[in-house]
Amino acid sequence: MNNRIINILRQGKPEEKVKIQGWVRTKRELKEFTFIEVSDGSSLANLQVILNQDLPDYNNVIKKLSTGASLAVEGVLVESPAKGQKIELHAQTITIYGECDGKDYPLQKKRHSLEFLRTIAHLRGRTNTLGAVMRVRNACAQAVHQFFQEKGFLWVHTPIITASDCEGAGELFTVTNFNLDNIPRNDQGKTDYTEDFFGKKAYLTVSGQLEAEIMAMSFENVYTFGPTFRAENSNTSRHLAEFWMIEPEMAFCDLEGDQNLAQEFLKYVFKYVLDHCPEDMEFFNLRINNTVLANAENIINNEFARITYTEAINLLEKCDRTFQFPVEWGIDLQSEHERYLAEEYFKKPVIVTNYPKDIKAFYMRLNEDQKTVAAMDILAPNIGEIIGGSQREERYDILESRIKEMNIDPQELWWYLDLRRYGTVPHAGFGLGFERLVQFMTGIDNIRDVIPFPRTPMNAEF
Repeated sequence: MNNRIINILRQGKPEEKVKIQGWVRTKRELKEFTFIEVSDGSSLANLQVILNQDLPDYNNVIKKLSTGASLAVEGVLVESPAKGQKIELHAQTITIYGECDGKDYPLQKKRHSLEFLRTIAHLRGRTNTLGAVMRVRNACAQAVHQFFQEKGFLWVHTPIITASDCEGAGELFTVTNFNLDNIPRNDQGKTDYTEDFFGKKAYLTVSGQLEAEIMAMSFENVYTFGPTFRAENSNTSRHLAEFWMIEPEMAFCDLEGDQNLAQEFLKYVFKYVLDHCPEDMEFFNLRINNTVLANAENIINNEFARITYTEAINLLEKCDRTFQFPVEWGIDLQSEHERYLAEEYFKKPVIVTNYPKDIKAFYMRLNEDQKTVAAMDILAPNIGEIIGGSQREERYDILESRIKEMNIDPQELWWYLDLRRYGTVPHAGFGLGFERLVQFMTGIDNIRDVIPFPRTPMNAEF
């Protein structure tokens, strides 16, 4: 039976016979023995394997073993006399699947920069840092589904190809079946999308929210968890062209219920990861950012502060800090403002509500003051905004008016307006960039290092 190394390290017993498969991380030859460390990606720690000269074809095997080689080892577990590991494997048989030229292997026994590792994304999962990132990412994904499923939410698969721009930002990837060397033109000389595959202009989705709202009007509580795309030409540590979004939508829910669910969600996910990836989280705290564990405990153990946008502006105007972006009512809060509130003033996550309508999307519910909308953002220490949400506008006439204010043709959203004609209800939801969550969880600075294959301007390798 094949055994995962993580299970052996946690539960393996002396004299137990096991078989492991993985890749050599290090090799150390002595006179009568050779020590290798093997990883199968299941844990931060490697398993030490002892090869002695009684092993069949010992000398030939040793020559072929180098860092990066893949192999299977069968043998018996014994107590380890060395510090740091309770158990090790004494090999009885070894099968080498693939040799590796140690001199050319990009992952040498040294610390590589994350920038370098992005150039070898096909191999970087074998490093401690990226291995830990991917295990935490996996645990986060499991926690997302478990949280919503335990609450009776329906997971809905919203379309990747869409005809709508949810955010109204216009930063869209166009989907076409045209021969780009012979694009059909209409009488005005513009691209004739009636001749295209869908008979109209189509895009890669920037959000599944609007479609999730459709499903919430039939199933009450739903969530999406899937890839989204933004054609934003930004080469920064915060932007990706392809990323994953978590977007719950709840019928019969107001802004307060939205805030409560978002807070409960974050607490659940952080606790799940601490419980299931303790070694990886300790690694991040030691090697990447020494606030990782404190931030996680801060999320889990504290009630989030709650203030209105207007109160936030007042706090920022009165503080003794000079900001790069001046503060006044009506601005969109910048990262420096958000981080001041979360890191320095409240020293914990803070939920800011009721933003000016002019800086928010058309679908957010207009408040009675006619100046603000029932929106909320959760700001977290060391990262800024991590969740954005709102109560949605359920009143047909006001929604139609807001759509027109944004210079959007109501005919493009006829189906969205229809939801307000046939049994409309108060409803709310929020969105969370999955990679931002993993960044916050791990302390990794660059968002390109928390996704297996980052897609950025001028970069679509692998």
